[in-house]
Amino acid sequence: MAPFLVKKVEHNLEAFLFVMGVIAVTISGAWTMHLVEEAVTEPLVKGIVPAVLVAGLIFHYGRSAAKRGMESILARISLKPVIFLIVVILGLASSLITAIIASLLLVELMNCLPMERKTKVNVVIVACFAIGLGAVLTPVGEPLSTIAVTKLQAEPYHAGFFFLFNQLAVYIIPGVLAMGLLAVFMSGRQGAGQCLEVKEDVEGLPDVVMRALKVYIFVMALLLLGGGMKVVIDKYLLGVPSEVLYWVNMISAILDNATLTAAELSPRMELEQIKAVLMGLLVSGGMLIPGNIPNIISASKLSITSKEWARLGVPLGLVMMLVYFVWVFYVPFHIEFSL
Repeated sequence: MAPFLVKKVEHNLEAFLFVMGVIAVTISGAWTMHLVEEAVTEPLVKGIVPAVLVAGLIFHYGRSAAKRGMESILARISLKPVIFLIVVILGLASSLITAIIASLLLVELMNCLPMERKTKVNVVIVACFAIGLGAVLTPVGEPLSTIAVTKLQAEPYHAGFFFLFNQLAVYIIPGVLAMGLLAVFMSGRQGAGQCLEVKEDVEGLPDVVMRALKVYIFVMALLLLGGGMKVVIDKYLLGVPSEVLYWVNMISAILDNATLTAAELSPRMELEQIKAVLMGLLVSGGMLIPGNIPNIISASKLSITSKEWARLGVPLGLVMMLVYFVWVFYVPFHIEFSL
């Protein structure tokens, strides 16, 4: 709970989690050369750090072109289709360009849309739900998916690049599309227009490199934390019913969902338990600002308060939790992709 209660810890989350990971591994006696090699190499091998760096550079040099492109589109197309496309494209593309870059793009594009503040805040919250869902489809998308694939890459699942897509796409893609439609509904009766004038928050190249470094340390710390928590997971969580795991993970609303993935997921879990853990974390992570990376970035860049976020995020998240609970556990409709 320290990141939630102590501002200094929240602002230095990567270092805090790294220390916690080292302590967890030391207390549990889990230090092995394999764990060290995994923690050092997996953030690079799984692609999330290179993706954050490359996508960050593209965003750094291409943000002006993106803004001009949006102005041109708004001059020709009405606002509602634009909002739908922004939410859906960023939601699905986040699995390749990373949730971080998708969130930065979202902020830039939202600043271009001629909407009043309350409407814009609501659309951003819905879009962050979409990005948070879509980013899980590949290990490149976000730390949660990187951790999940790394922890499941051994027997019996042998998780590869498309493992999460194959298991979760049937739930994620309709969810992203639904968020696109909801964002259109939230946009109200706004008209077409030009980009609004906003205060520029320009990132330099050092910021791009530092962001990639922080993601590297963050993922490495979570892998150590997961290694240290393995004994606890195997002893206490493996016997917990999937339905219970799903609802317990609503704590992801106040604690970063990647951290909880590292602390909970195990290859000894049944596939239904794994789906329950991940879907519970993904959906509830959108409810409050601390829940996932898109929320944190968007709220910071657009000065969205915790109260503003909770006003829509909590009821929307609860409805989504209920819908997915019925779908995942009680609706006999499952499609398993095989990419």
